[in-house]
Amino acid sequence: MTNLTSSQYDRFPKFLTGNALKILAAIFMTIDHIGVMLFPRVLILRIIGRLAMPIYAFMIAEGCKYTRNKKKYFGMVFGLGAVCQLVYYFASGDTYLNILLTFSLSIGLIYSLQAMHQAKSRQRAVLWSVLFCAGFLAVYGLNQILTIDYGFWGVMAPVFVSFAFVRKFPHWTSVLLLGFGLILLAADLGGMQSYSLLAIPLLLLYSGKRGKANLKYFFYIFYPVHLAVLQGIAWLVR
Repeated sequence: MTNLTSSQYDRFPKFLTGNALKILAAIFMTIDHIGVMLFPRVLILRIIGRLAMPIYAFMIAEGCKYTRNKKKYFGMVFGLGAVCQLVYYFASGDTYLNILLTFSLSIGLIYSLQAMHQAKSRQRAVLWSVLFCAGFLAVYGLNQILTIDYGFWGVMAPVFVSFAFVRKFPHWTSVLLLGFGLILLAADLGGMQSYSLLAIPLLLLYSGKRGKANLKYFFYIFYPVHLAVLQGIAWLVR
């Protein structure tokens, strides 16, 4: 039995656009939250939901790779995460950091990784290397103090993808690195988290294209809206 080569993989049909993957992730996430809020005993809903995070993690790395305005991209993710966090805190008093804040930390690390790779001088490369290591340790320390959604390895999942991006490795390499990160995440969290690896085949079908429609703001709006709707339904049925 021969191993799959890069050229053989390139001949595989890759038909899922970025929009298609994000829509799938939104569906998986909604199913997961329905399980959490409405049917906590129906485990299949939580299992299906495990596929959402890997797809979002990959697309966060993609966003960092292609965005023309790094500050705006970070600001959108962090700002929405901060607003959702405030609402969640005042509603429940919990300091559990939501997934958007998890990915905000990922973006910060990815930007320092990109700057390190793109540095024009050795001194700047060393500086950004130090900043990346400092950020890495800061995220690890923060995870010891606060509960971050998906924890330390959840923050690192998009960073693993970006390691392949900055070196311009083939697409399957970035998916393989994400798979490695998901194994570490599953080992850390246990339970059903190993099912997140089922998202890998979907990511291997990614065409590298965004899709015709510009749905960027839809996905930003969808996150808080679907949570509000599900929370409202949960209050009504109690």
